Amino acid sequence: MGRGKIEIKRIENSSNRQVTYSKRKNGILKKAKEISVLCDAQVSLILFGASGKMHEYISPSTTLIDILDRYQRASGKTLWDAKHENLSNEIDRIKKENDSMQIDLRHLKGEDITSLNYKELMALEESLENGLTGVREKKMEVHRMFKRNGKILEDENKELNFLLQQHMALEGVGNMHGQWI
Repeated sequence: MGRGKIEIKRIENSSNRQVTYSKRKNGILKKAKEISVLCDAQVSLILFGASGKMHEYISPSTTLIDILDRYQRASGKTLWDAKHENLSNEIDRIKKENDSMQIDLRHLKGEDITSLNYKELMALEESLENGLTGVREKKMEVHRMFKRNGKILEDENKELNFLLQQHMALEGVGNMHGQWI
């Protein structure tokens, strides 16, 4: 006994619509996997639900980029232009640069240095020595600044104490004569 046909229109009840979406999504993903395995087809399926959540299936024998490139060539439609391709290449370059910098940072911390050869170790040591020299110079500069500021504060404190002494002395003279200045 077969199923009855349903009218294809938007399901108004949101709960029923969500249940139907979930079941049909699982069904179409299953069919995509089956056709990929049974027929050795390259399949790419991307679904976005009403909530914006993405679900996808891509045949294990390919990538989404390969599928989209083939689609672009076969259909003649331009999916992305040279500007986007350049951005993609720039992102790849920056990712590689970031990876390299992460490795360099680990080396500067003394981590993962067993793979370095003698020349690389010498360069690392020189970099660390230069960095240490810079840190020491900055530390001395800060120390001199603190000393200079401390000296200025001491001089100002002495001057204020002197002024306070003078003021108190004048008050004492004024009190002795019964006058206030």
